[in-house]
Amino acid sequence: MPGSAPLFPIQFAICGVGHIGRRHAVLVARHPEAQLAALVDVRPELAADLAREFPGVPFFTSLEDYLAHGPAAEVLTVATPNGLHAAQALAGLQAGRHVVIEKPLALRTADAQAVVDMARQTDRLVFGVMQNRYSPPAAWLKQVVSEGRLGQVYLVQLNCFWNRDERYYTPGSWHGTRAFDGGTLFTQFSHFIDLLYWVFGDIENIQARFRDFTHQHLTEFEDSGLISFDLVRGGSGTLQYSTAVWDRNLESSLTVVAEHGSLRLGGQYMDKVEYCHLRDYQLPELAPTNPANQYGAYQGSAANHVHVIDNVVDTLRQRGQATTNALEGLKVVEIIERIYALK
Repeated sequence: MPGSAPLFPIQFAICGVGHIGRRHAVLVARHPEAQLAALVDVRPELAADLAREFPGVPFFTSLEDYLAHGPAAEVLTVATPNGLHAAQALAGLQAGRHVVIEKPLALRTADAQAVVDMARQTDRLVFGVMQNRYSPPAAWLKQVVSEGRLGQVYLVQLNCFWNRDERYYTPGSWHGTRAFDGGTLFTQFSHFIDLLYWVFGDIENIQARFRDFTHQHLTEFEDSGLISFDLVRGGSGTLQYSTAVWDRNLESSLTVVAEHGSLRLGGQYMDKVEYCHLRDYQLPELAPTNPANQYGAYQGSAANHVHVIDNVVDTLRQRGQATTNALEGLKVVEIIERIYALK
């Protein structure tokens, strides 16, 4: 509006400046309505490079030091190893920050519930990072199901077959540990469990088999699993996953057989609609999916983090609402915990 006061940029502090944390920092620094207030990482050797990349942004080697002595920020982004997420989110909420938490929200349902409860007590918002929701095929699937175009869902099949080998599980890394990684479903495939819950709702009557084919010397948990379940809303499903694929990722796919037709999302990252045959329906042309995140020798899911930053800014500006809220993040943790309880 003419004559209205200019909006000050929303300040973000990034805790954890590895691959994903640095991506958050870059996107915040580029955002027209956001500003990078501080960077936090336990590795002091990162300070010089970060100072060159983000001039003038202060660096702290602990979250406690930042919260005690750092510049104010509306948002704390937690992009540290999985096992630290809940405790650092709680610290941020107690300090009056809204919190963005990389997946997963926590490694235990009780810890995720504590984050949800603290957000309510402090009247702060918690944003879970489930950027795959922004991929056009995923958004299309959500719309098709929400509009009832499938009718009753009969079968849902999720296949997630990726490569994670010595190039990923390097010695001394937090990857592969129970305490900080948590397991394959938390670190690699929680995006797809989130998609399952977001689109089709909760699951029950879970059965599971777990195997460790090639990771005995690399991780403290399984590399493969075969899960079957019933959908609470009706229908049944399976989840087959593995990180034992040789050399490179194979696929992430979701197939649905339903009353009014069938469909399949496929590709390495569920990035395309490979099949759609629904009654009285023509598949619209979808926008292209962003390319996968590149991590050197291996790849991750689509690089949609820019939409996450947009959503945080829009929500805090009261132009929208959180795409993935704390309760949904809690539910993903709870589903994974129920699956792993069957080991």
